[in-house]
Amino acid sequence: MANVDTEMMHRALALARGVRRSTSPNPWVGCILRLADGRIVDGATHPPGGPHAEADAIARAGGTAPGATAWVTLEPCAHHGRTPPCADALVAAGVSRVVVGIEDPDPRVAGTGVARLRAAGVEVAVGVAAAEVTELLTSYLHHRRTGRPWVVLKLASTLDGRTAAPDGSSRWITGPAARADVHRLRADSDAVMVGAGTVRTDDPELTVRNPDGTIDPAVRQPRRVVVGAAPAAARVRPATEVRGPLPEVLDGLGASGVLQLLVEGGPTLAGSLHRAGLVDRYVVYLAPGLFGGDDARPMFTGPGAPTIDALWRGRLRDVVRLGDDVRLDIDPPVPTHCQEARP
Repeated sequence: MANVDTEMMHRALALARGVRRSTSPNPWVGCILRLADGRIVDGATHPPGGPHAEADAIARAGGTAPGATAWVTLEPCAHHGRTPPCADALVAAGVSRVVVGIEDPDPRVAGTGVARLRAAGVEVAVGVAAAEVTELLTSYLHHRRTGRPWVVLKLASTLDGRTAAPDGSSRWITGPAARADVHRLRADSDAVMVGAGTVRTDDPELTVRNPDGTIDPAVRQPRRVVVGAAPAAARVRPATEVRGPLPEVLDGLGASGVLQLLVEGGPTLAGSLHRAGLVDRYVVYLAPGLFGGDDARPMFTGPGAPTIDALWRGRLRDVVRLGDDVRLDIDPPVPTHCQEARP
């Protein structure tokens, strides 16, 4: 049974990955139903307002779910939101066994979905492929536990750690493969944030674009956020302009439904977030180029570590080659947030 549960949960994970970019601020969830006659029915969470994964699978089963087993990546909800509770839907459909990847830390759920199923006589197993589910839902889980978005700081630099020439020019330090990867990272994010200085210097669009520079109308564009004021004619507009202490900025973005925030610069904003311990993952695109001096612009501005003992040392999570460039995914040495989840 354990091997079957793992196999089916991996299938549910694949469904969840397929809707990753369309369901936020709801979690991206996959569900597999194996009916009593052996048929397999798939379900995945729809965009906000649409059915959750369990309800989607039940609807596809067309009234043939009695005696079925369900594999669902995240604990079924037990509260009325935009849609009715999924735990109730599973009970009403006659599902006899539910296998859950992980419990949902959302205080409106937090074990109550599992409890409701068990109270109705449904057999429940929790924790199958939990590590994989947790990885997929990292930004959602972080948001539900802290009230803030999962902050990804993107940096692109030469081998000597420089992000722009002394005259401010920076296009392009990295090659086409790395730049295409940045657009995938934007597509995974609910919002992209830059400082007003970067807007004035680079005039970025911060949109998700195809390799030919066009915008696919079917792709959900992230919200564009500027720390400070964007010029009236800036290409980043329409944008949300924010001011104030960065922790309060993150609180506000989290309250507005931003689960993952991609920060793309500039060095002043990057340095401020880094020193405040507000970055949850660093994504560094490293190009095999050298400015070869000390006058090119650095990744960060502001005071750095005063001694070697105070050097910030992260944990290297992944290394990927992208054409001639390398992407480094780096996590902070310890969790950076200890804030309690908000109701």
